[in-house]
This record gives sequence, structure tokens and C-alpha cells, in this order.
Amino acid sequence: MDRVRIAVAATMMALSGPSFAQAPPAASPPPPVDFSKVEIKTTGLGNDVYMLEGQGGNITVAVAKDGIIMVDGQFAPLHDKIKTAVAAISNQPVKYLVNTHFHGDHTGGNEAFASDGVTIVAQDNVKSRLAAGTVNGLTGAKTPAAPQAALPSDTYTNFSKIRLQGRVADLKHVANAHTDGDTYVWFKTANVLSTGDTFTNGRYPNIDFANGGNIKGMIAASDAYLKLTNARSRIVPGHGPIADRATLVEYRTMLVTARDRMEKLVKEGKSEDDAVAAKPFADLDAKWAPSELAAKNFIRVVYHSLADKPDTRRPFLKRILRRN
Repeated sequence: MDRVRIAVAATMMALSGPSFAQAPPAASPPPPVDFSKVEIKTTGLGNDVYMLEGQGGNITVAVAKDGIIMVDGQFAPLHDKIKTAVAAISNQPVKYLVNTHFHGDHTGGNEAFASDGVTIVAQDNVKSRLAAGTVNGLTGAKTPAAPQAALPSDTYTNFSKIRLQGRVADLKHVANAHTDGDTYVWFKTANVLSTGDTFTNGRYPNIDFANGGNIKGMIAASDAYLKLTNARSRIVPGHGPIADRATLVEYRTMLVTARDRMEKLVKEGKSEDDAVAAKPFADLDAKWAPSELAAKNFIRVVYHSLADKPDTRRPFLKRILRRN
């Protein structure tokens, strides 16, 4: 495999599109990531399930008797480091890699892991988005189509299961939340939930409204998670430290508050600039916004997810069919 080509492609995705899904878009491109300096941190969650942190979205590793289920794969240049971290956990091979959505900080490793014989699993729209390329709704930056080898080989529509010996992963699609192709993964016997970027711990989420995201879907995702989990559950967010159910309750409260306040502005006919100037989430920013830019961008994505016409938020595949 041409590792140099993969590394360059992943870095370009990181800089040009919504790859850093939770890092608010900067006015100018950020400097290239030095992947050689990235370290992979492993946190045990009990029951042979682990969270890996590196550069990009959090990874979940669930060990079975005959293999490993991994959720998200970060960037391609980190493939070898991730494999080393996984090997330190278990000598079982990674058999499945689940993409929680299409953004490059979660799917950049697809091609490299697929070349290892790993089956890449995702919701239908993830494959379509990767194959077509995408545009960032806030910046206009374009992410090119991914190579064929990086596309998920096993896709589902609403619900799927992955079964290995002694391990079952339930995969469920949440419609129009962070994107139009979100998957959460529930390891019931381990009481561990992997949410992807539908939940980010300690910061505002990105809502990729240009690619099917909507704050109403984000709230629906939180509702689903609260039904699944209990006080002993370990929740792996798309970004941020490991969380518990109480933290998820706080996050949902923030989303509902943001939705209600923005709905009022939209009903009053306010423009995007009006909404930004009104600072409707000022009291929330201290806890959830790491910067002024992050605060403004959250206003913008919530505004668009509520104010844009419904046909701009229809699932990607339906829009393609309508045009054809």
C-alpha cells in the first residue's frame, strides 16, 4: 500500500473539509498536523472494551474471542500507531471497523484498515458522501471523493448487528443529526455506548447542516441514548473524555435550550447575521465554547439547521434520485 499517498490524502481532508468535525472552522487553514508526534492513549472501560484517543475522533475497541470490533479509525497516517495500541490490548485481529459518519477524522483510516482485511461498516449515506465528495456549509471548503478502496464494503439502512464470539454490537442509524449518515454503536453486555459526533463531551457539537445535519436530530439521538444507558454506562463521545449518563443529560439540556432560543429568532424572521449579533447562547458559551469563533459557529449551524428550507436537508440519496 502506498502509505505516502494515504497520508497526504488524509491530511488534505483534514485541512479542506469538515474532517475536524468538532474544531470550528478557522478563518485561515490551520497548519498541517504532524502525525509523527501524535500519541495514542488507551483507557479501559471494563469488559474488554477500550477507548483510544489520538488525533481526531475517539476510537472504541471491543475485544471478542475471535476478533475485534473497532469504532472509527481516525486519520490514515495513524494507522500503524493505532494497530500498535490495539495489539497491546489483544492479539486478536481487527475484523470490523464501524464508521459513525463520513468525516475524515473518523474515516481517514478506512483504506489502510481495509487493506489489512478489515470489513468497513457504515450507514448507506456514509458511502455515498465519501464517494461523491462534500462541501463544508460554513466555509465552502471542498473535500474530494475518497478512493474506492476507502469506501465501506458493508452498509446498512436503519439497523444492523455485528456478531463475534462473546461480543455483539448493535448499530443504529439516527436520521439527520450530526450528518445524514450517523451510526451509534451499543455494546449492551459491556454497557458501553459509542456515539460518534452526535455527542461531544464538554463542547458544542458541529451540526453539518450542508450534509444532512439538524439540531432536532441531535436531540433525538440524545433521547435514544438516555433510553439505552443507566448510571453505570460508559459513553464514548465523538470528541472529549469518557462520559456518563449525567453528562449526557447536561448535553441534551444545552441542545434543547439552543433549539428553543433559535426557533424563536427564526420565527421572528431574523437573518443569520441577526442571530449571531443577538448572542442567544451567551450564557452557555462559558461551558461549551472553547473560543469566540466556536460560539459564533454554533449559532450559525443551529440557525441553518432550523431556518434552511426542508429540501436542503433531505437525505442525500433522495436528493440524487429527485435530480435524476
